[in-house]
Amino acid sequence: MNELEELIQKLCPDRVEYKKISEITDILRGKRLTKSQLLEDGQYPVYHGSLSPLGYYNEANRESDTVIVVNTGGIGGVGYSATPFWCSDGCFCIAHCKVLINKFIYYYLIGFQDYFISRIRAGGVPTIDKDTVGNIKIPVPPIAVQREIVRILDNFTELTAELTAELTAELTARKKQYEYYRDTLILGQDVERKTLGEIATELYRGAGIKRDEVTKEGIECVRYGEIYTTYDIWFDKCVSHTNEEKIASKKYFESGDILFAITGESVEEIAKSCAYVGNDKCLAGGDIVVMKHNQNPKYLAYALSTTEAQRQKSYGKIKSKVVHASVPSISAISIPLPSFDEQARIADILDKFHRLVTDISQGIPAEIEARKKQYEYYRDKLLTFKHYSG
Repeated sequence: MNELEELIQKLCPDRVEYKKISEITDILRGKRLTKSQLLEDGQYPVYHGSLSPLGYYNEANRESDTVIVVNTGGIGGVGYSATPFWCSDGCFCIAHCKVLINKFIYYYLIGFQDYFISRIRAGGVPTIDKDTVGNIKIPVPPIAVQREIVRILDNFTELTAELTAELTAELTARKKQYEYYRDTLILGQDVERKTLGEIATELYRGAGIKRDEVTKEGIECVRYGEIYTTYDIWFDKCVSHTNEEKIASKKYFESGDILFAITGESVEEIAKSCAYVGNDKCLAGGDIVVMKHNQNPKYLAYALSTTEAQRQKSYGKIKSKVVHASVPSISAISIPLPSFDEQARIADILDKFHRLVTDISQGIPAEIEARKKQYEYYRDKLLTFKHYSG
């Protein structure tokens, strides 16, 4: 029997009383500061509608060891501050509880984030009421039990954060290693460079396929947004289909063609491209440029993903809500063009490296998510008691 089990067996072996938070604490709303009052070098963080500081101020209106519940903006966020801070009116603070440790309340309320979101009050600025927090019933075990639960969860939280940081750093390192190797392998060649205008046998724009024209069956198609969100360097199956007969202006692409997304939200990603290596004849949606050629499609796709190629894609683009590229700007992009056999060799090497990085990229987030779920399960189990209503 571990220490927590011994404490429960000794101090509350049968059941624990549950109380409404409003019955045992004060739920305080903060006071808004104007933007002109915020300071870059203020002493205390200011929280309003988020668990990230809005700014800083030279006064605090809340003490250390305080629980924060965001009531507007990032609704449902639950935080804990170990230092004094200024609470604006976009947050509730839980204070003056004599029967519960504040860190215990914090850990318990983390499990109610989805509940808070479900209780958003419509109309005007979305928010949650004080009663949404106050009506939650929380267990009130003996203080010694609370301390031990907080100690365990503090340790588990720290270990989980460390593991997540290590896994994230590993993923970042592998991606940078891959990008360096890809760029060195392609850009380090002493070969002739050619523009896509010189390489292409055809270069043309697709035609619009509306969202409501996408179907479960029919001819395969690609809409420009899918190039950003769904397809990587190359792909052999389309995720979308449409009714070919209902598309007025048909623009097709086939095996080996390169697709460019010429509309986007980021200068850094504009004109993201990928190669289609499947066997079907497919439709290209609007804001896509199709490039036909006689080269190795995978090599072209890898060459067009290098940091140098991406810089060329972003030339002259103005960062705004929507960024556009064009057929002429794509035609002007130049890449190293070795022999066909050398293209195939490089593409084969990068395929293997890319597959390894992709496996890591999928595996590490899955591992992080598994750790998160494990933590949530463990936390909920620690904070669940046999109870009776007080």
